[in-house]
Amino acid sequence: MNDVERYVCIHGHFYQPPRENPWLEDVELQDSAYPYHNWNERITAECYEPNTASRILDPDGWIKKIVNNYSKISFNFGPTLLSWMEKHEPEVYRAIVEADRESRENFSGHGSALAQAYNHIIMPLANRRDKYTQVLWGIRDFEHRFGRRPEGMWLPETAVDLETLEIMADLGIRFTILAPYQARRVRRAGSSAWLDVGPGGVDPTVPYLVRLPESGRTISVFFYHADISRAVAFEGLLLNGEHFARRLVGAFDAGRNAPQLVHIATDGETYGHHHRHGDMALAYALHYIESNRLARITNYGEFLEKHPPELEVEIKENTAWSCAHGVERWRSNCGCNSGLHPGWSQAWRSPLRNALNWLRNALAPLFEEQARPLLKDPWAARDEYIEVILDRSPENLERYLGRHAARPLTGEEQVKVLKLLEMQRHAMLMFTSCGWFFDEISGIETVQVLQYAGRAIQLARDLSGHNGLEAEFLEMLSQAKSNIPEHRDGAHIYEKFVKPAMVDLVKVGAHYAISSLFETYEEQSRIFSYTVRREDGISRLAGAAKLALGKARVTSEITREETTVVYGVVNFGLPSINGGVKEYADEESYRRMVEEVTAAFDRVDFPEVIRLLDQYFGGDTFSLKHLFRDKQREILGIILDSTLEEVAADYRRIYERHAPLMRLLKELNIPQPKVLFSAAEFVINASLRRALAEKFPDLEHIRALLEEARSINIPLDGASLGYALKKTLERLGKELRENPLDTGLLEHLEAACSLVHFLPFEVDLWKVQNIYYGLLQSIYPEVRQRAAAGDEGAEAWVGRFSSLGDCLRIRRGR
Repeated sequence: MNDVERYVCIHGHFYQPPRENPWLEDVELQDSAYPYHNWNERITAECYEPNTASRILDPDGWIKKIVNNYSKISFNFGPTLLSWMEKHEPEVYRAIVEADRESRENFSGHGSALAQAYNHIIMPLANRRDKYTQVLWGIRDFEHRFGRRPEGMWLPETAVDLETLEIMADLGIRFTILAPYQARRVRRAGSSAWLDVGPGGVDPTVPYLVRLPESGRTISVFFYHADISRAVAFEGLLLNGEHFARRLVGAFDAGRNAPQLVHIATDGETYGHHHRHGDMALAYALHYIESNRLARITNYGEFLEKHPPELEVEIKENTAWSCAHGVERWRSNCGCNSGLHPGWSQAWRSPLRNALNWLRNALAPLFEEQARPLLKDPWAARDEYIEVILDRSPENLERYLGRHAARPLTGEEQVKVLKLLEMQRHAMLMFTSCGWFFDEISGIETVQVLQYAGRAIQLARDLSGHNGLEAEFLEMLSQAKSNIPEHRDGAHIYEKFVKPAMVDLVKVGAHYAISSLFETYEEQSRIFSYTVRREDGISRLAGAAKLALGKARVTSEITREETTVVYGVVNFGLPSINGGVKEYADEESYRRMVEEVTAAFDRVDFPEVIRLLDQYFGGDTFSLKHLFRDKQREILGIILDSTLEEVAADYRRIYERHAPLMRLLKELNIPQPKVLFSAAEFVINASLRRALAEKFPDLEHIRALLEEARSINIPLDGASLGYALKKTLERLGKELRENPLDTGLLEHLEAACSLVHFLPFEVDLWKVQNIYYGLLQSIYPEVRQRAAAGDEGAEAWVGRFSSLGDCLRIRRGR
């Protein structure tokens, strides 16, 4: 069989549950993701980024090639994940977008990126209006990022029904991907004879056409190879790239004289996060297939153009790839769960779904009623609101309102329109599928969707002036029982985890006021999705005590709502902070507060300062616990630093005084006293961390510290030490990229890299290797030519560069 008739396509569904605080529009610190700031950051480091520069190794384990996997596979990224990545990981984001451009060159003009229904809701469980908006937002988000129309769209959990396919086809989507057991029956185009699909599913090697009864349109469907996909995800197939490649090409039917497509679909996180170095197995499998001409690597758009469907299919509606019971995993206790908590019930899923459906339906008439006088067509305005989400600049908002406003709007009316549209956005975000997928209603994914509901309720309260929605919502949530006694039910979880997270403009002002004790703000500052403009500010110091008073304008960059707050906060050198924040009333009372509080502080009458703050702010008092999580941790770190410095000094004195005794005890095989051992462990690890973080690490000093640790059996904190050296290497690597001909920098980087091979812990060289590989492609050939022509400086550079390549285990070729 000619290799052109054999095609392979690997699809990765890259997605993370949205983790943004709905009031701050950013992801706060997540301790469970340590040593990373949050899970998006961690999975980017373990999966999304490695796939932009994956290694292909030679038989000796040296790097012979670095490739961008995304340019050779089919992939989709969740829009909410890409939004986070664009802001926080721009280099990775650019590499993904660039890979789609490269894939068009590889695959006859067809890009490999697919769109996705916007925020991963289970489409068959949504109403038609939400289905339409989800598909449209997914398309518009895709166009904004990739600069072209999407050919295909990924359905969250591959959950499908005909109404969703109708909407996709109506909006220009040509194909989607489903599991093989989501096909009911098939027939040859033009035939009236249907054949039922057996329990093993439909033949996945060809595309199929679905005829849509409502509109008469059609849409193509690819059914992925289930056994190989399962082996990749759960059966260790990624342990060996060659085995992976052979398993793919082994699925071809040698007896069939027609084009065949072997394709698989898995969560993209399989390639690096779920399976370490899975990206390398993927890269090698593709390389192995191509270099041995076992098949042609393709994507769905290219294959569909070359080989249009000859078969029609009827789908099984209301089915998904991760539920054996249709789509019940997202609305009932169907039995599908993680398997980590035997005996736990998921009966909470149904009342959660019912409560959110009720809330969505209750918000719709409020939206229509209040938006109708302001917008020409409220629901059309919601559909187009994605344009504002993607670009919240004042100029773009003005253009949007120019198209959709029923008349010129006042500033107050613009705020109202934005609040209405944000209410609708959160009313869709609260249906993100992850809220039902796992075992327990108090899990972070379910709390996240409850926070979206809380934000929608808060906006509805602002717009309507009453809070009846929340009471009824909580009554319904109380039927959703937790498996953990302390969490009781959904209503208790809402009170415990959602209400404390709620933010308003005064709370943003409180964060600003407390933070101002510990850092200097510019006249205008950005705090997550808010802008704070200082209109007046007074600071006083008295020994360790510090006072901050002021007035500031707080503005939401999302809704344009704003207010002026006054604040007064004091710290007496202890973790406790006293202070208050409230909305500005008038200049006279503000000035009186400033004069009286500063006078009391200046005469060091601290009890009077506290009394006055209580008097002026009443119940509107705040403390460190009201800070947003990242700043709270940062300020507590500042407070702790002095304490830790004292402890470190004490430990160092203990260790230095008693180190000879500890060595003697070790020689005599006498157990070390715990207090001495703890002091030594702390001091040696701290000293190593400092040494590894130096601009130019002192190799001899580091070796001496390592020998000291070995001699008395001190365990090393490999994670933090490896991280410190990783950052040092990356810093030197970036300097070299900016000054590639600096032989001195090459020498320092080579020396630092040489440490890695005798350290008793792992060091991540990934970014340094990428920098080196880039220089190998761009700078090295020219300098090597100069060296060959007798240029002594070039000869020295090539020698150093070659030594660094050996340290990094990268082949340079000839």
